Amino acid sequence: MKTRLFTLLMLSLLLACGDDAPAPQIVMPSNLQVNITISADGSGKIDLEATAVNANFYTVLFGDATNEFPTKTMNGKTSHTYTESKNYTITVRAHATESQYISSNKNITITLAGGNPMIPTSGYSTPLSYEGMTLVWNDEFEGSSLNSSYWTHEIGNGTNGWGNNELQYYRAENTTVEDGHLIITAKKESFGGKSYTSSRIITKDKKSFLYGRIDIRAALPKGQGIWPALWMLGDNISTVGWPACGEIDIMEMVGGAGREKTVHGTVHWDNNGTKADYGGSYSLSSGIFNGKFYVFSIVWNANKIIWYVDDVKYHEIDITPAALSEFRSAQFFIFNIAVGGNWPGSPDATTTFPQHLIVDYIRVFQ
Repeated sequence: MKTRLFTLLMLSLLLACGDDAPAPQIVMPSNLQVNITISADGSGKIDLEATAVNANFYTVLFGDATNEFPTKTMNGKTSHTYTESKNYTITVRAHATESQYISSNKNITITLAGGNPMIPTSGYSTPLSYEGMTLVWNDEFEGSSLNSSYWTHEIGNGTNGWGNNELQYYRAENTTVEDGHLIITAKKESFGGKSYTSSRIITKDKKSFLYGRIDIRAALPKGQGIWPALWMLGDNISTVGWPACGEIDIMEMVGGAGREKTVHGTVHWDNNGTKADYGGSYSLSSGIFNGKFYVFSIVWNANKIIWYVDDVKYHEIDITPAALSEFRSAQFFIFNIAVGGNWPGSPDATTTFPQHLIVDYIRVFQ
């Protein structure tokens, strides 16, 4: 009897001690890192890899459905294929338990091969009139095709890649007009002995101007080796050549290596038989020149050329010296996306295709 009482007493003590034992401590994950690779073939496929300290497993929401069920992965690696060109927000969670986790959101843009690009719905715009000036020419890119009364396609790869060792072959097929916008598309495809195609359009012999305010509203492409430009050349290029004809670069951007937040405004001319250049640049305080519209402008008169982004002045040149006479003669417009070349370098594994230069309008006031 005593033995039985002792046993019951000891059991009670053990149970009491068990009630006071601390619960296991949960260690939360930390340092969540997410890397997303978008397939360059325009298939919409992405590969995702997440890492975190002390993560037991991961879940991913791809932002592809209203009632999406999270994808669970033990090693942080997963893939997904999108079927629509648009912006997506991906949410990645590193879990300690099902209900205890840390998370990170990543924004991506998917553009499917052969699909329509996503036209931005936001950005800066400028008016159709300015005090003391008259709108003398504009193209709002209405209709379903490029206006051949204004524009001509330049075809091929030029001489030495248009003088810059560029890698693309220019085709008319890479230009479309949709929903009031001009779209120039750079693709990774073999044509004409080149590995990339794009478009280059000019107003030579159709529309040229001497002086005025020029506004071009555009959303830029992105990626290593991508080189969009909105620019001008002198009408007399066929007789005097370049750079004696003069060149005004309203906007150039070279993609990759953190350079997509910066655009450049430059002039090139002949200085007693030597090519001369003078340029300035404008950088965004955050983000890059992709995903919404910006307005790239110059104000050009007999004394100077001034460059603006969204009406913010960033560069100016005095063109009164005799050596800069090129800029006191009429010039025509060129819009293009180059791929590769001396300045941006070649595309690499991070470059996604297709890429689009989307122009909402060009307006010339005098």
